[in-house]
Amino acid sequence: MASAKHGYHSVTVRDTIIKLDSIRDRRLLKLDKKDKSNRNKNNPAPKAGQLTTKQDTTPSAGGLKSIVKSVAEDSTFVDNEHKITHLYGKARVTYEDFELDADYIRVNEKTHLIFARGSIDPKSKRYIGRPLSKSKEEKPIASDSLIFDYKTKKVKIWNPASEQDGNFISGGQAKRLNEDEVAYRNVIFSTCNLPYPDTHFGIVITKGIGQKKRIISGPAYLEIAGVPLPIGLPFGFFPKPDSRTSGVILPSFGEDQKLGFFLRNIGYYMAINDNIDVTTMATIYSRGSYEINTNARYLKRYKYGGSLTLAYGSHNYGLPGDPAAKDFNITWTHSQDPNANPGTTFSASVNAGTSTFYSNSVNQSNFNLQSLTQNSLRSSINYGKTWANSPFNLNISLGHSQDLAQKTVNLELPTLSFNMATLSPFKNPESINPKWYEKITVGYSLQATNRLNNIPESELFKSTTLSKRLQNGMQHTIPVAFNTTLAKFFQFNTGVNYTERWYLQSTRIRYDRGTTAGQVTQVRDTIPGFNRAYDYMINAGFSTKLYGVLQFKKGGNLKAIRHISTPSIGFSYRPDFGDPSYGFYRTAVSSATVPYPYYATRYSIFDGLPYGGPSSGKQAGINFSLDNTIEAKVKAKSTDTSGVDRKIPILQGLTFSTFYNFAADSLKLQPIAFNGHTSIFNQKVNLSFNGSLDPYVTVVRDSITSAQIFRYKRQINRYTWQDGKFPTLTNFSVSMSSSLNSSSFSPKKTQLPPGTSLQTMSPDQAQRLALMNGDPSAYIDFNVPWNLSLNYSFAYFNGYTNKGVTSNTLMISGDVSLTQKWKIQYNTTYDLKAMKLSDATSFAIYRDLHCWDLSINWLPFGFYKSYNVTLKVKSTILQDLKLSKRSDYTNNPGFN
Repeated sequence: MASAKHGYHSVTVRDTIIKLDSIRDRRLLKLDKKDKSNRNKNNPAPKAGQLTTKQDTTPSAGGLKSIVKSVAEDSTFVDNEHKITHLYGKARVTYEDFELDADYIRVNEKTHLIFARGSIDPKSKRYIGRPLSKSKEEKPIASDSLIFDYKTKKVKIWNPASEQDGNFISGGQAKRLNEDEVAYRNVIFSTCNLPYPDTHFGIVITKGIGQKKRIISGPAYLEIAGVPLPIGLPFGFFPKPDSRTSGVILPSFGEDQKLGFFLRNIGYYMAINDNIDVTTMATIYSRGSYEINTNARYLKRYKYGGSLTLAYGSHNYGLPGDPAAKDFNITWTHSQDPNANPGTTFSASVNAGTSTFYSNSVNQSNFNLQSLTQNSLRSSINYGKTWANSPFNLNISLGHSQDLAQKTVNLELPTLSFNMATLSPFKNPESINPKWYEKITVGYSLQATNRLNNIPESELFKSTTLSKRLQNGMQHTIPVAFNTTLAKFFQFNTGVNYTERWYLQSTRIRYDRGTTAGQVTQVRDTIPGFNRAYDYMINAGFSTKLYGVLQFKKGGNLKAIRHISTPSIGFSYRPDFGDPSYGFYRTAVSSATVPYPYYATRYSIFDGLPYGGPSSGKQAGINFSLDNTIEAKVKAKSTDTSGVDRKIPILQGLTFSTFYNFAADSLKLQPIAFNGHTSIFNQKVNLSFNGSLDPYVTVVRDSITSAQIFRYKRQINRYTWQDGKFPTLTNFSVSMSSSLNSSSFSPKKTQLPPGTSLQTMSPDQAQRLALMNGDPSAYIDFNVPWNLSLNYSFAYFNGYTNKGVTSNTLMISGDVSLTQKWKIQYNTTYDLKAMKLSDATSFAIYRDLHCWDLSINWLPFGFYKSYNVTLKVKSTILQDLKLSKRSDYTNNPGFN
């Protein structure tokens, strides 16, 4: 918005596109002396407090289809002798679909010409109130001055400034030849929204013709920051689309130390229609390697949207003549608008391919460190269905997980889940005081799957894989529960959980003599045929809450500390489903021939199947858990006008749990598990920990085998406290995390303007957010001076024969805004045990260059040591116009 003053009146032009200091263009902006003298003589400026005049001048149509309408806020002077109307101060003229606003407008009825210009503010000496014109549904065009023939509808504009889908045209002259063509002279075609002469980057078109969707130019040259470069074109073609347009994507050139010279990311963008577009890019290396990537995006507004990417690469990092490594990857994301089909959902998140794709095809992963260092890939496709006014729901999913280190794949083809919400079958809807049996609830859950486990990548597409290694199963679960309150303070619950599993195969184990003398090999066979397994458990328990308060009456800030304890005691019973009468467990025995020894093992015939089988061993015991929370009551701060006491959590949770099995013959008490969490330093640091205590005495002894000493442990059926010792800590881990920024220490409550949240953003903002999500580094928040994230983790393990610290690391990440245009990001992990930084340490520097972005990414050391410098245009239309210099990790001497 530009504002100006004319006389004593404030003038505001809301739709002005440019703000241009045109003192240097004084020659083009000289005022008409005759107009100025006429205005001063016949229509002097009004005095302070005097009302301004407004006049609607309607010239004779003179055979024209419509009349010219004009109005001015300051004053209007009509020269009846020469048929000329002068309009001053916030003047406006309309003719059919043509609209014009300017500080001064002159309408000549004889020549059918309308002249418009701005004026120089006597105080600031700046050129203000410049003309703003608009035809039909075109975007407004700002200019220094213009002449419009309202009979022929031809327009001549000096120093125009217009924008369309990220393209800006400014400077020079423009002349409308007809409704479809405009002639340009010495204009700058740019993606920079700063108008001439402040345009940072652009192509100067000395002569050209602009049409609706393109500009055809004669001689043109490149200009940066007002400096012409010796890079010119005898003629050119520049798109000026009002919709998506297909076209060629220009490549970048460079050299890779191992793959040779390359032509990177040459491709073609195809806009199929308003709902689908396809981008195909390829990279070619001089030593025979190549990469192909095709990305298709689709969007049906208020229905669904997503993208599909297919990538293939052939690389030879070895010696000339070695076979190339073939890699492929497929990614697919799909989301459905929840309001498109109520009761039905469909979503997809697929990322699958060869295990070496990301390490070999670093260009296709945009040199992303997270992609390069990931250890697994996961995919899921989900369909869900719920029935209105029904307790039933259905979910069907296809799943994929891939271990990149082991090069194995797990597939679920598919998994089905059918559930019924818990019901109260005996409840009377009209009952006010329900009977005890009305509180009984029943539920049901069905799960079924077809699964392939730990399949090597090389065997995934073999015909025998699906027929011989496919596992399938179905599991039914029926929980029956009863809950009530006893004596007002005790919660009582009891129930039965019944589980049944159906399989079309089972497992058998046998022993086979090996080729080496004395060697016995265990062989596992899969036997087809229907098998049924079931188990059940009966449980009952009590729980209550205990409160303890410690008051402080000496007038300090601390007024009280409250402790809340929640003890729970339960009983559970489960039969021994390992008993031979059930047939779920068998014993494999080797041949007892001399001189070979005798071998035997007991196993479940459902080992390795999707839902496993019932557990062996009888269980009849008591489980106990104790949860604790501690909080303090503190006086309100002196600045708090409400005077309400503050509650500060000291310990948000600390839980101990264990189980005592009466049916076991020894070691009846299980290890005591504990976990807790809280927040410290005014809720700025989150702390969590967990561990396990062994209540039994464990002795460590030595054994000699093959002339070597081995240590082993043995638990004794004796409690440690019987010897006056505390239970042994077998494992313990703690983690702390904190996220701090400049507003953490000086928070300011500000009202978010419209468009700053997901609920209030416009469709254009949503589209830009989608671009940022595709390239997170494309968005840098310079409004926050600094951010700091800290994550500390510590882990300890005690196996008696070996013990020590297994993890002791500190992760640090964040960013610092040096100025409003400079920002530095950092990310590292420091191993306190090894006393060294992680190889994944990275730094990034961002510089906002207005219509350009400069980014520097640097990994200073380690296997992935590399750097990447990119200078690119911000405009989405010319997002592939960039200069890039990189040294990726495949050029390191240690890469093979």
